[in-house]
Amino acid sequence: MAKNLMTILIVAAVSFGSLLVTGCESDAQVGSAIGALAGAGIGQLAGGDAESTLIGAAVGGATGYMLGNESDRRKAQVERACLRREMNTVMVKVTNSNGSIVQVPLRKQGVGYVGTRGEYYSTLPTEDQLRPVYGF
Repeated sequence: MAKNLMTILIVAAVSFGSLLVTGCESDAQVGSAIGALAGAGIGQLAGGDAESTLIGAAVGGATGYMLGNESDRRKAQVERACLRREMNTVMVKVTNSNGSIVQVPLRKQGVGYVGTRGEYYSTLPTEDQLRPVYGF
């Protein structure tokens, strides 16, 4: 039992050490490292020899990579959607009667623009057109 525990501790130390030295830039890399570590531990506990430890590390690393890669893919989709939304948004300043300024975001839709209250403008509205809705 002491030999198994020592093997697990060595695998854990090497894995964590390599994480600290190389760093991980993606969820796929983190998942692969954590999966390999967990798989090595499980393989050692299940088989009790180096071959089981290595097989466990390989299976765990591959599984962790697949899960992390899926997380990276979802994050990239969200980032692209946010970027598209930003590219299709125009900010128009409206100066109120007291001199304060309100920033009005307008979303490009087709050839026109939609305000935050759902109103549609066939062209980019002027400050005077927006003041009755957003200013005072």
